[in-house]
Amino acid sequence: MTTTGRLTWKELLQRALDSNSHLKHSSFFQLSTLGLNGSPSNRTVVFRGFEDNTDRIHIQTDNRSRKVLELRNRPVAEICWYLADSWEQFRINGTVEIIDSSNPNSHRLQQRERAWYTCSLRSRMQYLGPAPGLPHLIETEHSSCQYSLDPSEGPVGTFCLLVLDPEEIDYLNLKNNSRMNFTCSKGPREEKCWTVKMINP
Repeated sequence: MTTTGRLTWKELLQRALDSNSHLKHSSFFQLSTLGLNGSPSNRTVVFRGFEDNTDRIHIQTDNRSRKVLELRNRPVAEICWYLADSWEQFRINGTVEIIDSSNPNSHRLQQRERAWYTCSLRSRMQYLGPAPGLPHLIETEHSSCQYSLDPSEGPVGTFCLLVLDPEEIDYLNLKNNSRMNFTCSKGPREEKCWTVKMINP
């Protein structure tokens, strides 16, 4: 991370999350992808934390969802996060890695399994339901399906972990009328190097 004497964008975000933690909606943000037809595609998702010792952001989803199809086509996305109590907005642009059951990386599969066990049982049950986005079929007494899940078993096939790797952050603070732009470049060892500049609100 950059050493400019200022807080890094991740430190700014963590501070904002702490100061807004009493607001339930502070753990939600909007995730925008590029639709298959080229138009914007936006939805609200839950912040599932940072990857250990990194600034990469975790999101959980159903691998049958539209966002996964869009990310397979173009693995880029932008987060828009507004923290209402502190009047701070974070727009986080980056690339997204999809980690599903077919991922060949054993470390990534372990991350996916750990993410699964952080979910409540109720959340896990949602991955057993019908594919999201398809027409809803009215269930009758004879056609309804009963789903069961062993809490000790690992992730089901539809569970997917998305990892957003930030490349540019636009930070706006409406209380002090300041705005900063953070951009990422790669160092000689492929490490992230962040630069920051003040821009007009």
